[in-house]
Amino acid sequence: MKMFRKLTTSAAVALALTAGHVNAAEVEVEIEDYAFSFEGPFGSFDQMQLQRGLQVYTEICSACHGLEHVAFRNLHDEGGPALPEDQMRAYAEFYEVFDPTLFDGEGDFRPATPADKFPAVTSANAPDLSLMAKARAGFHGPYGTGISQFVNGMGGAEYIASLLTGYHEEPECALEGEPMDGYYNVAFANGGFPESCKDDHGKHKVPGSWIGMAPPLYGDDVEFADGHSTDLEDVAMDVSAFLMWTAEPKMMARKQAGLTGVLFLTVLSVLLYLTNKRIWAPHKHKKD
Repeated sequence: MKMFRKLTTSAAVALALTAGHVNAAEVEVEIEDYAFSFEGPFGSFDQMQLQRGLQVYTEICSACHGLEHVAFRNLHDEGGPALPEDQMRAYAEFYEVFDPTLFDGEGDFRPATPADKFPAVTSANAPDLSLMAKARAGFHGPYGTGISQFVNGMGGAEYIASLLTGYHEEPECALEGEPMDGYYNVAFANGGFPESCKDDHGKHKVPGSWIGMAPPLYGDDVEFADGHSTDLEDVAMDVSAFLMWTAEPKMMARKQAGLTGVLFLTVLSVLLYLTNKRIWAPHKHKKD
């Protein structure tokens, strides 16, 4: 019975995801295929890019969005931003967390420690960003081939970068009807859409839709210590890479384990083949 329930639940989830993909397919979006260093089976995170992305998140995104699944100590991990321990501890103390054990159980706020996690969402209708890069599929999915997704990933980072750079002036068709609430974004597919921008068959004439979030980046929003470019696209890629790391902090270890497994199986296959040739080949053509 347990196995049957698991199969039933899996089937229901698959049907729900399929239905969601069908609905999303009705709206065309423009997702750019950005080249990130961590893509592919041999790719890895760029430590400096992750540190720049952390700065962008801290100075801009954290005002509304949280990272409730990421612990401050992870900022010190190899394969991630790899902040020195003293910098990681100082960064954690920049935040305050609520501790229910203080003042005899009444609770109070205290400076965060490395063991604490980033604060949760602070604004209404502002999603937590911890798993955003895994929850959203971009250029390489969900409609890409399985091989493309294996090599390039699902494209969550591409989606985030495209969303941050996808704000445009409203198309002319939108000016003909009732004004829309929000901001027009060519990479967003789940928002409102004016009837004046649909044809007689209900198909959208323009890509994307209207999103409630105002453009968070304009270019030259931050100043990096390493002198890296602060153009809109570069800053969007930096924070997108950082959010990919928050969703996949063990990506490098997983890739290394996968490659080790492939090499081991390759060597094992060769040894089994040679063993088979040595032991059984002399007997294959013998007559009874």
